[in-house]
Amino acid sequence: MKHIIIGTAGHIDHGKTTLIKALTGRDTDRLKEEKDRGISIELGFTYFDLPSGRRAGIIDVPGHERFIKNMLAGVTGMDIVLLVVAADEGVMPQTKEHIAIIDLLGIEKGFVVLTKSDLVDSEWLELVKEDIKNEVKGSFLENAPIVPVSSVKKTGLDKVIELIDELALELEDRETDDTPRLPVDRVFSIAGFGTVVTGTLLSGKFRLGDEVQIFPGNKLARIRNLQVHEQDTDIAYAGQRVAINMAGIKKEEVERGDVIAPKDSMKDTLMLDVKVRLIKDINRPIMNRTRLRLYIGTKEILCRIVLLDKEVLNPGEEAYAQLRLEEKTVAKRGDRFILRFYSPMFTIGGGQVLEPNPTKKQPFDEKALEELRIKEAGKSIDIIERIVLDKSQHFPTIREISTNTAMLEEKVKEDIDRLIESEKIIPFKLTKDIHVIHVEYFNMLTEKIIKEMEIYHERYPLRIGIPKEEMRSRLLSKAPNRVGELFLDRLIEMGLIEQKRENIFKKGFKVEYKDYQIKIKNKIIESFKEKAFLPPRKEELINIDPNSNEVEEVINNLVSMGEIVKLNEEVYIHQAAFEEAIKLAKNYIKENGSITVAQYRDVLNTNRKVALSLLEYFDQLKITKRDGDKRMLVGNTR
Repeated sequence: MKHIIIGTAGHIDHGKTTLIKALTGRDTDRLKEEKDRGISIELGFTYFDLPSGRRAGIIDVPGHERFIKNMLAGVTGMDIVLLVVAADEGVMPQTKEHIAIIDLLGIEKGFVVLTKSDLVDSEWLELVKEDIKNEVKGSFLENAPIVPVSSVKKTGLDKVIELIDELALELEDRETDDTPRLPVDRVFSIAGFGTVVTGTLLSGKFRLGDEVQIFPGNKLARIRNLQVHEQDTDIAYAGQRVAINMAGIKKEEVERGDVIAPKDSMKDTLMLDVKVRLIKDINRPIMNRTRLRLYIGTKEILCRIVLLDKEVLNPGEEAYAQLRLEEKTVAKRGDRFILRFYSPMFTIGGGQVLEPNPTKKQPFDEKALEELRIKEAGKSIDIIERIVLDKSQHFPTIREISTNTAMLEEKVKEDIDRLIESEKIIPFKLTKDIHVIHVEYFNMLTEKIIKEMEIYHERYPLRIGIPKEEMRSRLLSKAPNRVGELFLDRLIEMGLIEQKRENIFKKGFKVEYKDYQIKIKNKIIESFKEKAFLPPRKEELINIDPNSNEVEEVINNLVSMGEIVKLNEEVYIHQAAFEEAIKLAKNYIKENGSITVAQYRDVLNTNRKVALSLLEYFDQLKITKRDGDKRMLVGNTR
């Protein structure tokens, strides 16, 4: 079943509240001040049943210029708008502003209700109708019916209800499988029950017991009770006016403008990439970095507009822009918004969110503008591809993309699968997550890694390669560690690079010694073999050829090739001696249960420094484990 939200719009004292009372039998004015002054200040909510059997929620918005902020909070989520014009006054300033707001918010269904028609003669009524027709030209109301009514005498109300029912049939069903979002327009508390928020559920559905998050921020709550049209329900659907009784949150911790959604389903932002349009009737242009008031969802935020494709935005023009916000909010691509001047406050334009979590952009950046054109075109698969390209250095997961776009995770996965199949995106699978990057970034990064290796090989010709971890931390530092390793493994699988021990190198690279380097190498190996467990100190090795600055490079090569083992920065040992040292340590521990540094020193007939260095290295390799001053074999119960 379609769930319908109807809203009113129009100038102060044109009979919006009285019309709703005549249609529903309920008074939406709930504040004493509203009763006393005879005007609506806050939003009013009620419902009524249509002839087709549908139950429609109805929102009464204030018409006074001073309460336009409240009016804008109420317009969010409306399906059908009744533009209310009093026959005895005709089109007034707030009538014009409300028409512009409704048009900018993309509401497409509605008609005009000409109230107080019993107070004027037929000739005046026709003049007012003509005035209205001229005013709504170019808007969605251009060819809409104009229905004269008298809320007091109950005339014309049947026609209003009939037209609402007809328009309701034309409405498309809201997406109930999407992520649920409810912009809060009212917060109060009930003794014994706690905090209650109300709003229009824009998408998805909420169930009793659901865990929700209050955005922006990280406060969590649980849905204790749900009401739709004053009746308890287990499930609330998109398009319904919903009251949520939340457990685990205080009234002071949530306010109008917040958004209720599932945990981690959205991401706070201080910037929005948008397409903005100015009303043609305003009398001044918008300059770059002008301070404005942004109305999005039910929230009002101060912001500065950064024009991206124009120096100045004139009345009636459109532009790409980035809104820099003064406080955090959340949004979804496609969300509509309204802009008003900071001072004096009047509506100047509005638009649509193209990217809810952008990076900072500068004017006239053609790459950034092309990105916005793609996002404006609206195909989700193209948008996701662009987001993956933009965020490839972080190797985003499907969940992260879903959170950034406020798109349903299943929908994101569906588009990602298609992009993988078309080889535009490359996946890296971990146990729980799939990380993705764009093929353009993959190719660019691969080229960069190979170039880095070529430079490294030229600078260090005697090194078998660069340590794998060093390459990962240098060029893949923004990716999760394991994903960075998988990327390098992928290059190995592709035959572009090779790995020996912990080092990676460009395919085909080989260490080639020059004659004088071979002599240095042989001297180093001989010095290690002379006394297996009393190896030369590093400074002694360097002095093997004091006229050469390449001794250390030869040592590093022998380490990388596995001929010499580097125990620490000061102690090196020949590989054969190292293997023998392991064997002797194991045999001693098996016979005696444990070994100390002094005992091991005597076993090897060496000094304390070498014995300690070996045992500490065995600890790192998980051959032994230390317990006080003793070492035992890992897994040994003796």
